[in-house]
Amino acid sequence: MRCGVCPRLCVIAEGKLGTCKTRTNVGGKCYTLIYDEVVSVAADPIEKKPLFHFYPGTTVLSIGTLGCNMRCLHCQNWQIAHADAVDDGEQMRKLPAANLPRIAIQNDCAGVAWTYNEPTIWLEYALEGAKACHDNDLYTVFVTNGYITPEALDIIAPHLDAYRVDIKGFRPETYKFLAKVPDVEPIFAAATRAKNVHGCHVEIVTNVIPTVNDDEDTLRSIAAWIARDLGVKTPWHVTRFFPYLELSHISPTPIETLERAIAIGREEGLKFIYIGNVPGHEGENTVCPNCKRVVIRRDGYSLGKIDVREGYCAFCGEDLNIIQSGKNTAKADG
Repeated sequence: MRCGVCPRLCVIAEGKLGTCKTRTNVGGKCYTLIYDEVVSVAADPIEKKPLFHFYPGTTVLSIGTLGCNMRCLHCQNWQIAHADAVDDGEQMRKLPAANLPRIAIQNDCAGVAWTYNEPTIWLEYALEGAKACHDNDLYTVFVTNGYITPEALDIIAPHLDAYRVDIKGFRPETYKFLAKVPDVEPIFAAATRAKNVHGCHVEIVTNVIPTVNDDEDTLRSIAAWIARDLGVKTPWHVTRFFPYLELSHISPTPIETLERAIAIGREEGLKFIYIGNVPGHEGENTVCPNCKRVVIRRDGYSLGKIDVREGYCAFCGEDLNIIQSGKNTAKADG
């Protein structure tokens, strides 16, 4: 039996598991072991995802389960992402998708995010949950590594409002080293398709790792791809790496490297580049590219006054590609 959810296209023998450790072959059919099983539920600031141009200042119900279709050497959530749905199943608790809107509303959340582990492998549950959220006027978010087939993306993306994707590098060898992924092209193709075919709001995150993906050619290539395929007003978050897991021997990213990434992004035409994991840095703020005024000031997850009106700069009227409750409300399911 061949699974078609992610580009690994795992061929799974009877009774065995795919790479994500959540899908099995029973009688020649693919079954998910995590359909309505969760391990993490929290009400988070939307900025934690990070999403800076999508309903800023709101709270989102964040949910995660076990498993992932990558094996990143520096995974911050490896306890669940690298877990086995069979051997580690005692961590999971049932949460029917139909209950997500009620829980979100009870916790003053404006939407639901599938996050913490890779939501692509949770496809069927995310689909049911996203439909229920839209029925209750809640927004929907995928926080994803982007490793999904076009067929699977076309199933879920019409029901997603935001697609926040990690771009870990630009060259195939970087992905092979960091995430044990053989081909990077499906990730770029999926992000582009989510934005340009399905109308999802897209933001990109690159965790800048010294000696791995911090060279100028990599950063410039990522920035140029964003500008060309997603648009110059697509936010790019360049975040500080800290030693962790199998990359514990690498030093934290120098702030100067992140500031250089911002300069490179601007040279490639990007209007909104943000520094992440450096609370209090000016690079956290949203600045209008036209009048140069700060329209959203941030300190970590804390926001100051938001001088944005229905997605436009309150000072000069520039379109900031910011989705608020008064602009680009959750799209109808197609």
